[in-house]
Amino acid sequence: MSAARLSNAFSALSDPTRRAILASLATGEKTVLELCRPFTVSQPAISRHLRVLEESGLITRRIDGTKRPCRLAPNAMKDVEQWLDMFRRALEANYGRLDALLAENSSNPTRAKKEKK
Repeated sequence: MSAARLSNAFSALSDPTRRAILASLATGEKTVLELCRPFTVSQPAISRHLRVLEESGLITRRIDGTKRPCRLAPNAMKDVEQWLDMFRRALEANYGRLDALLAENSSNPTRAKKEKK
C-alpha cells in the first residue's frame, strides 16, 4: 500500500462534491456535462474536481470525439479499503477482548467489585 496514493485518495475524498461525483459514477460512465447537472457550480469547477479524482487514481477518463466520459477506476478504492480493514480488524480484536472481560466480570461479580476499588 503506497502512502502517497493513500494520502491522495483521502485528500480527494475529503471534498463533498468529489464524493458526490464518485457516487454518481458508481451507477456507470458519465460525461462531464452529465456530472455537472446536479451541481450549482460551473463546468470548469467540476472539471477541476475530475482532475483531482483522476490524479488520485479514483477515476479514469477516455476520449470519445469531443466528449471525455468518466468512470470509476478499477480497484480505485483498494488502498483505502486495505487501510480501513486494518482498523476494522484491530477494533474487532479490541471488542472481542472487551466482550470476554465483560463476560468474565458478569460471571464473577466479586472480582468486578474488587477491580472497582
